[in-house]
Amino acid sequence: MTVLSPAPLLVQELAEPAAARNGIRLLLVRDDLTHPELPGNKWRKLRYNLAEAHRQGHTTLLTFGGAYSNHLAAVAAAGRLHGFQTIGLVRGEPAAALNPTLTQARADGMALHFLSRDAYRRKQEPEFVAGLLRQLGPAYVLPEGGTNALALPGCAELAAELRAQTSFDFLCVACGTGGTLAGLVTGLSGTEQAVGFPVLTGGEFLQAEVDALTRQATGRAYTNFSWQTGFHLGGYAKYSAELMTFIEAFEQRHGVLLDPVYTGKLLFGVLTLLNQNFFPLGSSVAVVHSGGLQGWAGFRQRFSHRSSWWPKVSD
Repeated sequence: MTVLSPAPLLVQELAEPAAARNGIRLLLVRDDLTHPELPGNKWRKLRYNLAEAHRQGHTTLLTFGGAYSNHLAAVAAAGRLHGFQTIGLVRGEPAAALNPTLTQARADGMALHFLSRDAYRRKQEPEFVAGLLRQLGPAYVLPEGGTNALALPGCAELAAELRAQTSFDFLCVACGTGGTLAGLVTGLSGTEQAVGFPVLTGGEFLQAEVDALTRQATGRAYTNFSWQTGFHLGGYAKYSAELMTFIEAFEQRHGVLLDPVYTGKLLFGVLTLLNQNFFPLGSSVAVVHSGGLQGWAGFRQRFSHRSSWWPKVSD
């Protein structure tokens, strides 16, 4: 199977006063532009999983996600592009009308099945998954968020691609399941450090998740990363007027749209740390724009009455 090749990695230097004051070179890694339909970390996580599904002779991908999941959208698109049937197990009860994410997933050929929240919590239990496969047919199972050992080498390649263009000291990334960070730390050199920004409350639990993933993939745990858990801004998919104002101002300054679930909180956190002199003088700080812009359509649908600003475009 031939997996579509990505575009060359684009790195954009950001002129921010907080960086300039401390002689810091601030770089935005535009991984959102590497694949036209599978932007950012979703394409990287899926790349080697798609090859393995093909190697095992599977024709169907089965996965899990919330109703606005970037991962569900990516798997549906990947199935259409690479000739797989796709099944999405969606957390929650079916609505009278599908939201924009699920509408697009269905248009891309994904069969949607809804699980109660109690049933969804069992998504990692082998017996529960085996029952789903008996009901829905054989399939290659992708975990929620696409995070497994095969997701790591695709994410590790980002570090190598960035290093081929420029040197850097810190590589900052938003974290949901921890898979992207786990992959990145395996691809860093001995002097480069990753910084993870969990977008959900209680993100400290991701330490154990990352350690388990890297041990599974490479046989070892890594110490070349740290966490910044104070920038979830209320929890997963929660937002505030302050965050929306920040995203709007960032787009006006740099011509780059962030999303309110992942990259908006990430850049908000990075710029806050710059103002707090967190990064050493003269260092190079790279920040990964991992995509996620498809979520704006659903966000606008749910919350447009609460904000005076919403982006005019969406991915």
